Amino acid sequence: MLSHSLKPLRATHNLLNRVLQPACLHAVRGKKRAKFRKPLDPKHAEDLPEFEFIGKRSRPDTLLFTWGVADHGGLGRASFIRPDASKKQHHRSYVHHPHRVEFGEYHKVVDVACGYGYTVLAVNDESGPSCYGTGLNSDSQVGTHEPRSGHPLGMLINPAPIDLPVKEKSRVIKVASGRAHTVMLTDSNSVWTVGNNAYGQCGRPVIPDEDYGREAYYHHLTALEGTRVKQVECGQDTSFFLSEEGVVYSCGWGADGQTGRGHYDNEPSVGAVVGDISGEKITKISCRADCALALNDKGDVFGWGNSEYHQLNSITDEMQIHTSRKLNFPGLKKVIDVASAGTMCLLLDEDGQVYAWGFGPIGKGPNVTYSKAPTLIPPTLFGQNELTPNAKVISLACGINQFAVINSHGSLFTWGKNPGGCLGQSHTKDQCFPIRVCIGGQVLKVSCGVDHMAAMVKEIV
Repeated sequence: MLSHSLKPLRATHNLLNRVLQPACLHAVRGKKRAKFRKPLDPKHAEDLPEFEFIGKRSRPDTLLFTWGVADHGGLGRASFIRPDASKKQHHRSYVHHPHRVEFGEYHKVVDVACGYGYTVLAVNDESGPSCYGTGLNSDSQVGTHEPRSGHPLGMLINPAPIDLPVKEKSRVIKVASGRAHTVMLTDSNSVWTVGNNAYGQCGRPVIPDEDYGREAYYHHLTALEGTRVKQVECGQDTSFFLSEEGVVYSCGWGADGQTGRGHYDNEPSVGAVVGDISGEKITKISCRADCALALNDKGDVFGWGNSEYHQLNSITDEMQIHTSRKLNFPGLKKVIDVASAGTMCLLLDEDGQVYAWGFGPIGKGPNVTYSKAPTLIPPTLFGQNELTPNAKVISLACGINQFAVINSHGSLFTWGKNPGGCLGQSHTKDQCFPIRVCIGGQVLKVSCGVDHMAAMVKEIV
């Protein structure tokens, strides 16, 4: 029998349960988790809570969330496209808020990349494949998948393995995705590409009339053998590779100078970017379309490619630049991160201040859609206030027309064009300044496609 003093506590507990359960909040009290989750029964995959709180002695897991347009399969949940009427499911063309993907309950995701209508995932499982893809597959950008011989799938509605012809112990650790091609880096320091190679973006000779959708061609970039690669990045039809020594290599579409190799021609072979970055130790490369930004260890920013919207205005008024140039930003402190979208750019300084320039929804409200020089976005828009005075932005990401940033509390903020609700803000209207995305955990990494996003999220402790 409960003592008189415990009865009010039990009543409060029952009331909280009735209130919280409809909100999909699930508590796990003090149970130590195994290294990997026990696989969920697929019958209950749709019942995953969007928020989950775990005990202090439990090890937080990395969850996978996706949102945006669902019709192309890039969100990785089959029921959005093929609903089960017996479970009262219905077709969903888009999902304008983050949802947990059951794939993340089966596999330990270590990297994620969103392409144009598809998503690629690198996983670190004890056994089995180390790379998966879901979504559009018109050009074998997520490998060949043939349920019936001679009938390759042009779209995957669930993540499926991308079977690289690598040694059994070699595993994919980093991925990048462009319009219709994918780049993968393994722990044995080999770089592989697959998908559309019409402009040499896969780093191999262009074959006229090649049918990319009929059979996947996995290409090993032997030109990078002996080079320790630390980052892979994809523009629209261009690929970039950053070495541990800080050298940037590129291949692919170069009509706007985005390969940075001194010409405006397409380049099917891998070679070093030239110009002002020669001899510099580059720490990050960013390009989602045809304008590229690079950052060195001193905090200097370099740019090349398309500058039709004055992304590179600080050093030239030319519309295209085919070699890297050091950008001039007087008065700014040391830059620690950069992001280059289609017509807009972001940079982050050592104090956590975010600056935007270019053309489009740059984050300064509906009346400011163009700036030749970096302008400060108020830090209060990224969670810095009286309650969290130490909150500051720590990383930047971008799509073609969107930006996404993560602050030191693991909060995600997005803004820009919003097709299919890809900003994750529970609506489909364009957003002209940053708004926090409601997501169940601390965001570790976010990747932006054209009309969808994916995030790796650490559970709340």
